[in-house]
Amino acid sequence: MGQEVDQREFTRQDRQAHREKVRRCLDVFARMLRESRFEAERPMTGLEIELNLIDRRRNPAMRNAEVLRAIADPSFQTELGQFNVEVNVDPQRLAADSLGGYEERVRASLNAAEDRAHHVGVELVMIGILPTLRPEHLTHDALSASPRYELLNEQIFAARGEDLYISIDGVERLEATADTVAPEAACTSTQFHLQVSPEQFPAYWNAAQAVAGAQLAVGANSPFLFGQELWRETRIPLFEQSTDTRSEELKEQGVRPRVWFGERWITSIFDLFEENVRYFPALLPIVEDEDPVEVLDRGGIPELAELRLHNGTVYRWNRPVYDVVRGRPHVRVENRVLPAGPTVVDTLANAAFYFGVVRSLAEEERPVWTRMSFATATENFHAGARHGLDANLQWPELGAVPASELVLRHLLPLAHQGLDRWGVDGRERDRLLSIIERRCATGRNGARWQVDTVRRLEQEDGLDRQEALRGMLARYVEHMHANLPVHEWPVGTTAVPTSQDPPSVS
Repeated sequence: MGQEVDQREFTRQDRQAHREKVRRCLDVFARMLRESRFEAERPMTGLEIELNLIDRRRNPAMRNAEVLRAIADPSFQTELGQFNVEVNVDPQRLAADSLGGYEERVRASLNAAEDRAHHVGVELVMIGILPTLRPEHLTHDALSASPRYELLNEQIFAARGEDLYISIDGVERLEATADTVAPEAACTSTQFHLQVSPEQFPAYWNAAQAVAGAQLAVGANSPFLFGQELWRETRIPLFEQSTDTRSEELKEQGVRPRVWFGERWITSIFDLFEENVRYFPALLPIVEDEDPVEVLDRGGIPELAELRLHNGTVYRWNRPVYDVVRGRPHVRVENRVLPAGPTVVDTLANAAFYFGVVRSLAEEERPVWTRMSFATATENFHAGARHGLDANLQWPELGAVPASELVLRHLLPLAHQGLDRWGVDGRERDRLLSIIERRCATGRNGARWQVDTVRRLEQEDGLDRQEALRGMLARYVEHMHANLPVHEWPVGTTAVPTSQDPPSVS
C-alpha cells in the first residue's frame, strides 16, 4: 500500500459506496482487458529493496524520518517501521548490460545514502529480519509517522477484534502477542517487478508461483526473530501472522488470509483481482471522484484507484499490479518472496535467477503447472522457507529432490536459457548465475551463514545468544560492505574478504 491516505473513520455508507465502486472498477478492468489497451511493446523490470536502520550498538534505530531528510533522494521512501526505509530503483528493460547496470545504480544509490545516514549516527543494513530486534522494539511507537500506517493498523485490529498471536515452530519455538501490526515491520524484503502483456500474465504468474519454493531455498536470509532460531526464512510465517485479520473461528471456517500464496493456477490476471474483491473486505474503503466508465468511454485511461488500493492490502507473495505510467496502462507481476540482502551482488544474482527461470517456464510447451498441483507448489513454498537449501522440493518427473539438486540440475539451465532470451550479456549471465550455483554447492546462503556464525560465537567464544547475535550482525555489516557474495563469507571471524571495489554499504 504505497499511496498516502487521510486518517479518518469509515461509516457503513462509506463501505457500501466503496464496494460498489470497486466492483465498477473491476468491470472496467475486464473491459480494458478485452479491448487490449495495455502497454506491452517495451516490457520493463523493476527492483525495490527494504532496509533496516541500526545505531552504533547494532540496535534498531527509530529514525527513518530523520534519515530520509538527510538522504534527500525521492527514490528512498518511508516504510511501516521507524527503523525501515525502502529504495526504489528506476525501471529498465532487460537487455545486454541491464543487470550490471542495476548493480551499479543500486550500489551508488545505497553508498550515497549510507554516507548521509552516517551523519545522523545511523547505518543501513540489507537483511531479512534484523537479528537484534526485541519485542519491546515492535510497539505502536515503532510505527512510522504516516496516516496510512496508523489507519491500516486501526483497520486490521478492528477487523480482527483481538490481539495478534504469533506462534512459529522452527529449530526453536517462539510464541508472542502484539497489539499492533508493528511485527510486520520486522520483515524486510526484495521485490522484483516484471511487466508483461495481459495475455502473458497468467503464464508468468504461474511460473513465479511454481518456482517460489526454490527461490526461498536459495535466497533465505531471516533465521532469527526475538533471539530464537526459527525458519531459514522466518519472514514468511511472521508476515502471514502479523497482518492476519482473522479470528481463530474465522480460520476454522476457511476464510482466506490476507497474506496469501493463493489456491489455484490462473488463466487470466482478472482471476486474481476478482478473487481480491470476492474474498476480502476492504480495509481502507476510500472512494475517489473518478468515474472509470466515463473516463474509458471518452478514450482516457482510468486510474482505478479503489481497485489498486484494495489490491495493495491483499498481500500475495506474487502480486498482480495494474499501473498507469505517462498515460499508458500496463500490468506486471510483483515478486515479493525474497528477503533483503545479504549484498547487492547477491540481490542481482537472485534477480538473474528469477527473471531467467520464469521466462523459460512461462514459454515451455508443456508448462510445469499442467504437471504440478497447486498444493505441491504451496508445500514447496513453505518447505523452502522452513528449511532453506536443506529442503526437499517436489518437481514433475524428478519427484522429491533436495533444493540444491533441483536448482543445479534443472532450474539453473532454465535460468541460463531465459536470460539468453531476454538478451542479457553472456558474461553477466554467467557471473551472476555462478553465485547461485556456488550457494547450492557450498550449502551456504545468508540464513546458513547467520546460523553458523552465531553457533560458533556461542560455542567457541562463550557468548550468550543476544551477544552472539550482536557480534554476528557486526560481522554481517562488514561483509556486506565488501559486496562479495555470501557463500564466500568466512564464519566466526572478524576478517573481511578482500574486494576489488572500494568499501560500500553493499
